[in-house]
Amino acid sequence: MPRLFTGLEIPADVAQALSMLRGGLPGARWIDPENYHLTLRFIGDVDDAFAHDIASLLDKVNRRGFDLRFERLDSFGGRKPRAVVAAAAPVPPLIELQAELDRLMQRLGLEPEGRKFMPHVTLARLRDSSSLQVADYLSARGPVPVSPFPVSRFVLFSSKASVGGGPYVVEAAYPLIPPRAAGRVATPANAGGAGWGD
Repeated sequence: MPRLFTGLEIPADVAQALSMLRGGLPGARWIDPENYHLTLRFIGDVDDAFAHDIASLLDKVNRRGFDLRFERLDSFGGRKPRAVVAAAAPVPPLIELQAELDRLMQRLGLEPEGRKFMPHVTLARLRDSSSLQVADYLSARGPVPVSPFPVSRFVLFSSKASVGGGPYVVEAAYPLIPPRAAGRVATPANAGGAGWGD
């Protein structure tokens, strides 16, 4: 039974730059760079038939590509920090894509996302890191050393049930319309769940 979520891949050169931020924080379990991703919509554990329905429905998304940039390093969890993340700029095309994916999943009967979408890439999961240690780490690192990069597709990932951190497998990919192709309709060359479970 696969555990699914939709997300954005992080290019290898961007992942390499983000990985330079690893280290210097006691209690951090750093995510391997090949497992960096930006989650758009968590789906959960589903059977193969439902996974096929999801993959087919995602084929209907017709959104424009955009540039993604990281604004800052941040942490989640407040006084009990649980993760260090690279926070992405919430540009309208990204927010609209995530909102459409959430609506599509609700159409299939899934509950709406319970939390406000805060686009990010998790760099480390924390155990026993104090809020002071995290604050020191964040203040010492400065801005995220990554240039904006184009997003030309979103994907359906699967993962094994674990405490997080991968490995993640791309089950299907869904092209976005090139930003300058105004009025043209995308042809999903590598999209859909046609081969799900094969």
